[in-house]
Amino acid sequence: IWRRRPVGELEIAPVNDRAAIRWIGIGVAISTVFLLGSAVWTLATVSSIGEPAQAKALSIDVIGQEWWWAVKYHSSDPAREFGTANQLVIPVGVPVQINLTSRDVIHSFWVPKLGGKMDMIPSRTNVTWLEADKVGDFRGQCSEFCGLQHANMAFTVRVLSQADFNAWWDRQLQPATGSADDPRLRTFMARCAACHTIRGTPAGGILGPDLSHFGDRETIASGLMSNTPQNLARWINNTQTIKPGVKMPELGMLASEIDGVTSYLEGLK
Repeated sequence: IWRRRPVGELEIAPVNDRAAIRWIGIGVAISTVFLLGSAVWTLATVSSIGEPAQAKALSIDVIGQEWWWAVKYHSSDPAREFGTANQLVIPVGVPVQINLTSRDVIHSFWVPKLGGKMDMIPSRTNVTWLEADKVGDFRGQCSEFCGLQHANMAFTVRVLSQADFNAWWDRQLQPATGSADDPRLRTFMARCAACHTIRGTPAGGILGPDLSHFGDRETIASGLMSNTPQNLARWINNTQTIKPGVKMPELGMLASEIDGVTSYLEGLK
């Protein structure tokens, strides 16, 4: 009923090895050319984005830490360098190099209306650029979860005309006004100077924000509250209630001491 043909050796078509290798080589060569071209284009694009063609006019260090921002302005003249905190001031229309690092955990620098995010990593410096095309204030925020007060780690970028920016820089270089015998300064020295700096006074602490020209700032507690005498007094008296976990302790200062330090700091402009 069933018939099976005997199995013989199958005839195999001859293979032209040279032709196959030639076509494989052509395919590899074409792919290599496209990949190399794509790599060169990508590297050139990243380089042009990462560093504007215009020579930088301004370089600023920003150091993230739980939960505030230390800021240092560089100059070709070391005597014209200074520090501030929680606020960047830049001139309009000028590319600004921002050098980013962290003192404790990973943070991330982000000004949504001016640029993308960039991580701030301990013992490493990452570089980003800001360039604003109009005068105004822009909110920045830490965009990498960094602990209990991550959501309250904000800052402000204030964009000024070049003339106003130059005048602001000159003001920052001026020492604090007032007498060394001012009782308010003496209270500050006794209660606050271990952690904070005020240029032109013996206060030289580095654990907390630099408070030189504090009265010029728009916010306190790293963007948490508007800078008003009432808010500052509340902050000094209730740091752990307002922003739990911050390193600034509640010192149990007398109301008269708080009033004196508040009026002194608000007068630093």
